[in-house]
Formats: sequence, structure tokens, C-alpha cells
Amino acid sequence: MISIRTATGDEARSVLPQLATLRMQVFRQWPYLYDGDAQYEQNYLSTYAASPDAVFVLAFDGIDLVGCATGVPLKDEPDHCRAPFEHAGVAIDQVFYFGESVLLDTWRGRGIGHRFFDERERCAKELGYPITAFCAVVRHPADPRRPALARSLDTFWHSRGYHPVPAMKAQFSWRELGEAQESAKEMQFWLRRS
Repeated sequence: MISIRTATGDEARSVLPQLATLRMQVFRQWPYLYDGDAQYEQNYLSTYAASPDAVFVLAFDGIDLVGCATGVPLKDEPDHCRAPFEHAGVAIDQVFYFGESVLLDTWRGRGIGHRFFDERERCAKELGYPITAFCAVVRHPADPRRPALARSLDTFWHSRGYHPVPAMKAQFSWRELGEAQESAKEMQFWLRRS
């Protein structure tokens, strides 16, 4: 039986090593194809743990972390994440930003993704943020690396009330499987206004 709970502060910091490993495992798959390292992951995640209003929604199978979703006020994100909002005239202080949502394959299709959104949206509402947002990597539908059974999450995101904003895109860099160094990937931002 899976258990789901939210965490902030010290409790969130205590799971960073497990979460770093989980992120590397899940993001290694399509569509991110991420070839990461644990130290980078822990440094990246520590910015979330340092934000007083950040939330970690943790999914456990017993003591094993099998999924996590994060959220943080957009003002606490780095410049490259805030810039598309600023250019589109969206007030930074009105946005609660959803970072990753990662879940091991075994647990998919059981409503946990909805719980991840529910908890982060509840947190955003309690903190007074009228806009929630996230971004997703853009991949060409004919990319030969796309698994035959891969499905788009667009329908799920639309069902949650999120819509892509065509003018709001950014370039994020990471090293893909098979790459010698990082390269820029296009990211599309999705927004929902409450």
C-alpha cells in the first residue's frame, strides 16, 4: 500500500539523496533521456528545500521513496525559469511553480499523479497563489528514440485545467544519454489560473 505525504524544511532535506537517485532513474527514460549525476541532483534539489514555502509531495512504498512532486514559489526559482513569465507579462509573485513529478513505472496508472497535483494545488491555494505552472520538454513526435508505447501527458494536464502558452518557452540544458556534454532542450510552459 502506497502512502503519500507532504514535506517541507528538515523533512524535505532528509529525503534529498533518495530523491536525487529517483530523479536520475525516472528522467533517464523518455522523454527526458537525462544522463545525470547525484551531486548535481542534490545541489539542484537543495534550492527547493531552502525555500520556506516549497512543498515536496512524497510517495512511499513502505520506507522506499517511489515518487515525488515538488512545488515552490516562482520567485524562488532561478532567472532562466522566471524569464518566460516576465517576458509574457505574468507577475512572478502570483505564480506557484511545479518542479518535477517523478514516479516509478510500477506505480503509474493508480491515481498518484492526480494526488501529486492535488497536494501542490492545495499548497498554492493556501499560500495565496492564483496561478500554478510547470514546464515539459518538447520532443518531435517522430523522434526515433520514442518508445512504441509512450503516451503524451497532454490529455492528463488539460484535464487538470492546464494549458500550454505558446509564447512561453525556454531552453534548459542537461546531458542526454549519448551526449558528451550538456545541450539546450526546448521546454514548454503550462499554466492554470484558479
